[in-house]
Amino acid sequence: MGKYTAHLVWDWNGTLFDDIHAVIEATNASFAELGLDPITLERYRDLYCVPVPLFYERLIGRLPTDDEWAIMDAVFHRHYWLRAEACGLTIGAAELLAERRSEGHTQSLLSLAPHEHLVPIVRRHGIEEHFVRVDGRTGGSHAGKTEHMVRHLAALEGVRADRIVVIGDAADDAVAAAHVGAKAVLYTGGSHSRSSLESARVPVVDTLAEAVAVAEELVA
Repeated sequence: MGKYTAHLVWDWNGTLFDDIHAVIEATNASFAELGLDPITLERYRDLYCVPVPLFYERLIGRLPTDDEWAIMDAVFHRHYWLRAEACGLTIGAAELLAERRSEGHTQSLLSLAPHEHLVPIVRRHGIEEHFVRVDGRTGGSHAGKTEHMVRHLAALEGVRADRIVVIGDAADDAVAAAHVGAKAVLYTGGSHSRSSLESARVPVVDTLAEAVAVAEELVA
């Protein structure tokens, strides 16, 4: 890795993987089963947060119990994975990843999607070779990305935290980056509104190409 080159830690859902409309469809299908009112994309982006139980607290006025959360999570994922098959990569993502790899730059993938689902879908989209490491979530889905980020970075050999830039679509990506001493750039094409991303006080961009350019500036 070059002295002035960022190691990028990419997020998957809503960042490299253009699945926000599948997420909304799955959310509303699960809401219908759970007796909740449907939600628009705009309201979803305004209210969504990680850990996801806090999102439901914003919707129903209280945190779900552990038993309620287990049901909510299972219902959503049942609907989501039926729709994820039809989703593609974000426009330009494959080209960006390939270009960085061809230039000798390093990048990895860290997602809160279950690891057993993440690896096959990344492989199916033909981009696995561009990453030095691919990590999905292991364990429960009630927490954010911070603990996963700690483990991810520990497994990246020879990559200093101050050379790492996390690119994601959620404020939680910035929180996880700050926890390990890394930087972050947030992308508006996924789960959050621009205003909620800006509350994280890191650069916010509208394209992945911008995200990569800003990431390099942050470590220059």
